[in-house]
Amino acid sequence: MAAAPTLWRHRDFLLLWLGQSISRVGDQFTGLAVPLIAIGFLNAGPAEMGLLGAAGTFPFLLFGLLVGVWVDRRQRRSVLLLSDLGRGAIILAIAALALGGVLQMVYLYVFSFFIGVLTVFFDVAYQAYLPVLVERRQLVDANSMLETSNSVAGTGGNALAGAVIQILRAPLSMVFDAASFLFSAGTLFAIRKREAPPDAAQRRSVLAEVAEGLKIVVGDRRLRHIAMCTAWSNFFSSAVLGALLFLYLVRELGFEPLALGLIFGIASIGGIIGAVTAGLVAKRIGVGPTIIVGAVMFGLATLPLPFVSGPLAFPAIAAMFFVGSVGGLFYNINQVSYRQAIVPLRLQGRLNATMRTIVWGTLPLGALTGGFLGEAIGLRPAILVGLIGGAFGFVFVLFSPVRNVKEMPESAA
Repeated sequence: MAAAPTLWRHRDFLLLWLGQSISRVGDQFTGLAVPLIAIGFLNAGPAEMGLLGAAGTFPFLLFGLLVGVWVDRRQRRSVLLLSDLGRGAIILAIAALALGGVLQMVYLYVFSFFIGVLTVFFDVAYQAYLPVLVERRQLVDANSMLETSNSVAGTGGNALAGAVIQILRAPLSMVFDAASFLFSAGTLFAIRKREAPPDAAQRRSVLAEVAEGLKIVVGDRRLRHIAMCTAWSNFFSSAVLGALLFLYLVRELGFEPLALGLIFGIASIGGIIGAVTAGLVAKRIGVGPTIIVGAVMFGLATLPLPFVSGPLAFPAIAAMFFVGSVGGLFYNINQVSYRQAIVPLRLQGRLNATMRTIVWGTLPLGALTGGFLGEAIGLRPAILVGLIGGAFGFVFVLFSPVRNVKEMPESAA
């Protein structure tokens, strides 16, 4: 089998990669700024943080399946470009209201919801667009490059975001994220390759095409078990990360924005290592076993989190997130590439929308559950419940046909 052509000479992919890399750096500013605004400026508690986490992810549950059909009927580059422009405008609005002293939690809920709506469109179109832009045998390399740059952006971006937030305050720092979305939109606009127009003659009713997307995932045992593993893990991860983690780190452990940025930056170094080595590990032990190892790592790494305190808290938490990030990238790069490889191009939008609806649809439910538990039993016990539950996610892929997948398929089944 001939080696896949290098992506370093693929102009259009490099534009996509550059735009997403810059955008991911910007994301770190908003990712830290919004919860810090909610906690520090608006005095949010566990219930409010749970609602905030749920607001941004409910659109995947509400609209994901319909967006998949819509994306498969459109040219995906245009969907990506408009989604970037819209999210940049909303983030600027949040920053302006916060700087003007008129921001309220209800505004954050609404803005987060609409950012989530645009993110549904972007993510579904993005994963469906990559197999159009590059050859199928280049998918693992392309996903690895994208995830590596995401992790690099997280490493430097988180530390930079923490420092900027500490110096300039959280609202002003969000301007950097808005600018990064505009840059990403510019790189998408510069891509030369044009997709073939979707064949309108092959369209059926929306419900029929939604059902086809569900059949792809639910009817294939490999995809079904990957979806269950990710959905289970996301539910419990959202209960901790979406509702409780920032409250715990800021109020219980007293971390400043710079310390938060450094913790997530160190975790992103683990993501870089995971992204760079995911393909190599899969070639050594097989694609399926690498997916399982990744699920075990990100499920178990953070179990000691509620028990750390004092001077050891910072290095211990950073180490946990580091290991979890390595595992997360082992899992994500291989399972996403595998999904893209076994499903025909014309169904990629519905595949990704169905997967996103299932695996991200649990995020708002997890955030609400975490917020409720935090109010009812306290931060540390609630975090422990979430971490124990999430540790069992790997079981779904361990006892499934995924375990026996050794190599990445060359063409869609």
